[in-house]
Amino acid sequence: MTNPLSALIAKKGVLLADGATGTNLFAEGLIAGEAPEVWNVEHPEKIAAHHRKFVEAGADIILTNSFGGTRHRLKLHGLDTRVGEVNRRAAEIARSVADAAGRTVIVAGSVGPTGELFEPLGALTHDSAVDAFAEQMEGLKAGGAEIAWIETMSATEEIRAAAEAAIRVGLPYVCTASFDTAGRTMMGLAPKDMPHVADGLDPAPVAVGANCGVGASDILVSALDMTAADPDATIVVKGNCGIPEYRGAEIHYSGTPELMADYARLAIDAGARIIGGCCGTSYGHLAAMRQALDSHRKAMRPTVEEIVDKIGPLRNKTAAESGGGDKRERRGLWAGRGAGRRLSSVAGLVNCPGRLSACAPAASA
Repeated sequence: MTNPLSALIAKKGVLLADGATGTNLFAEGLIAGEAPEVWNVEHPEKIAAHHRKFVEAGADIILTNSFGGTRHRLKLHGLDTRVGEVNRRAAEIARSVADAAGRTVIVAGSVGPTGELFEPLGALTHDSAVDAFAEQMEGLKAGGAEIAWIETMSATEEIRAAAEAAIRVGLPYVCTASFDTAGRTMMGLAPKDMPHVADGLDPAPVAVGANCGVGASDILVSALDMTAADPDATIVVKGNCGIPEYRGAEIHYSGTPELMADYARLAIDAGARIIGGCCGTSYGHLAAMRQALDSHRKAMRPTVEEIVDKIGPLRNKTAAESGGGDKRERRGLWAGRGAGRRLSSVAGLVNCPGRLSACAPAASA
């Protein structure tokens, strides 16, 4: 497999990934509950414009509009027989924008969770999960995606199933998880374990990291844990634009362009090599991040206190403070506060409004 990410990192040092999908598609008229992936077929010009604005803002990596592109997600909208078409078109649109950029822009095929529960809690088997992810990735590869971008994951077994699918299809792959539950994923995975989440698979991921989660401060602390665990790993951070807050039935994000520029600088200092935005991150936010990356010289590794001072308070405990996550994941149990919410989230509610799952509730993330 060729690995365009490593080649571009070697050239530029740090790469800028794009921002939110949901935030920007809602602004273009996407209706809550509508499958954004169908826009690849019905409104390709809007998806192309979305990618183009991120490229113009300075993105080195654009993620396809395919977060909910497995058969499990698409069946909620009667689209499970069109997996190949929907994903191929997602990649073709992004590919056309990248090819017209006049510089190297990598097309990464966004692959989100299935929303199904693995055995023994649910009916999803490892083999069927690999098959579903491979079906999606075949479409993405056919359309021109260069990387499988496995994101917003919670369970080790789902990450590994998606990674196996990428290997089967012949795509290099990235794995990121959402550390949104007391510094860990909903299934108890800690940031320090991400560099080794695909151990034993060949080839290994070209990058691992975190996306979504809670606030920008929290994801930076996760980055510190990951880079401390493996200083040689290529780490991704794709954090939310500040802090999510409900205003009535809608979600708003507190981050300004200035805050996201500070976040980008701190991410470099924490050791991340690929930096982007997730929920709430607009084209303007990303342009500010581009300027920050281009002008910043890596400084001393920040402390948690310095992150909080510049970005704002943590919204969660850190993984070290929460404890017990590894044991919970090994047993496959969801103990503790919020267990019902976690079950619902993995079973099919929105995982990441910024990328936008196929069954998002009313929100403007």
